[in-house]
Amino acid sequence: MESTPWLELLGWKEEDLSDLRFVGYSYIKQGHYETALKFFEALVVLSPDSAYDHQTLGAIYLEMGDNNRALKCIDDALMIDPTHEETLLNRTKALFLLGYTERAKTLALQLTKAKNKALANNAQALLLAYR
Repeated sequence: MESTPWLELLGWKEEDLSDLRFVGYSYIKQGHYETALKFFEALVVLSPDSAYDHQTLGAIYLEMGDNNRALKCIDDALMIDPTHEETLLNRTKALFLLGYTERAKTLALQLTKAKNKALANNAQALLLAYR
């Protein structure tokens, strides 16, 4: 299936996408997830190869409690960048919330060995929370 070249059709450049990301992220920081959701839903259509946009959309869905959609977006991001640890941590959260405890524990254990100590600590906290 061929995708529509939206950026070309709109006459947009990467800087226009960056502006959308900035505004969307500003709404996230303010806790306005419904509004941020609209920005990032548009961004994954406009820039389908952006792991950041997919993982951010997944994180928004996690915040909103839509864990099935969160997992799908997170998995889309991981198909683009399978080693991004923050996305893997969000995948762990989604798996725990959906009841896939063993898969989540396995991933969390891997993340406790991350070089990023804050991320490793978050993975450890998830393991403690979902004993």
